[in-house]
Amino acid sequence: MRRRRWAAATTAGALGLALGLTACGSSSEVPVLTWYTNPDAGGQERIAGQCTEAADGAYRIEISVLPREASAQREQLARRLAARDASIDLMSLDPPFIPELAEPGFLADVPDDVAERVSEGVVEGALAGATWKDELVTIPFWANTQLLWYRTSVVEEAGLDPEQPFTWDQLIEVAAEQDKLLAVQGTKAESLTVWINALITSAGGDIIVDPEAEASEVELGLDTEEGREAARIIAEIGDRGLGGAGLPTADENASFALFQGDDGSFMVNWPFVWPAMLAAVEAGTLDQEVIDDIGWALYPQVTEGTDARPPYGGINLGVGAFSEHTDLAFEAAECIVDPVHQAEYFASDGNPPSSTEAYEDEAVQEAFPMADLIRASLEQAAPRPQTPYYNEVSAGLQETWHPPSAVDPQTTPARSAELITAVLRGERLL
Repeated sequence: MRRRRWAAATTAGALGLALGLTACGSSSEVPVLTWYTNPDAGGQERIAGQCTEAADGAYRIEISVLPREASAQREQLARRLAARDASIDLMSLDPPFIPELAEPGFLADVPDDVAERVSEGVVEGALAGATWKDELVTIPFWANTQLLWYRTSVVEEAGLDPEQPFTWDQLIEVAAEQDKLLAVQGTKAESLTVWINALITSAGGDIIVDPEAEASEVELGLDTEEGREAARIIAEIGDRGLGGAGLPTADENASFALFQGDDGSFMVNWPFVWPAMLAAVEAGTLDQEVIDDIGWALYPQVTEGTDARPPYGGINLGVGAFSEHTDLAFEAAECIVDPVHQAEYFASDGNPPSSTEAYEDEAVQEAFPMADLIRASLEQAAPRPQTPYYNEVSAGLQETWHPPSAVDPQTTPARSAELITAVLRGERLL
């Protein structure tokens, strides 16, 4: 197969020269792998260059950057794969959209030997997010999770032991007693789905009970004790104004800003906030005393004594089923996810590794003093609902659980279940 492709490339090059065009004969013989990446600070492009160099002429990786919004990334890739686009060799995929691409056969099967190698020493949350129907369908790259960030002065005044797990009820009580605010994400966007899912899974439930069911038969776990407990927590924060006046539009950046202010107490957010705060101190826009007052812990428990299931995010690598270079794409993917590359990527771009080995890197430990906690969190983390119908589920949740002040534990879970079920059955539109 590869010999035929090279012959075609050589023929095309000769034709170009005959027409008076300039061509580079040596580079035309090297198979080009196009890697569609989510926007970042340049780390994926750097890794592409490193793996191209390591391939020693076997292949060359070129980057094509996808739109910034995850939903737009999904839409572009799904449409092109549905058209059997052979130019998609590698993809950086947001975990919730993986089942939608795996179910119709848009992702090349991961060879057994590759699956064995890339699963070794990988945090549990990343493996779960890379799997569909008990098969590894993508390759874990970088993982992400939310931590609980807190102001040590607030915790000390409340008399809480930071070495012990926090609960959502403790956060609510402390914020109310000290007239402080909780930095959470209440905007009508994917971050709200992340919050809802983390609460329900931490309570012991699941938004979708049977992820592999057909759309008309999907059973939801929303109108349950766990769903109502999640709604209670969101409703209490919204009703009591503990998320601040901007809660209905608060995304990760807005809640981050609130946490750094005088009213900050606790925040659930991704690790990007740490290098962002350090950079702000260096730029003179944030006082060092704020950094000195910050601690971190595992995501809050919903039920005291029961481990939380923190949010899981990140990026997995998929190989396009219609690529002409699937064998080389899997070779490249293994290079990309090498623990050394993951560690460098974490230290430079702030994206946590899926590899447990990468957390032992000295540069990682220096850049992120909470690195071991991030790794522990990823072992407990739960993916968002694994379903080919994730887009409908997430949009339905955002439609019915927003704004937080309007959430009612007695009615919201049932109402969201009714809407999502009707949409999946084709009886209603979003």
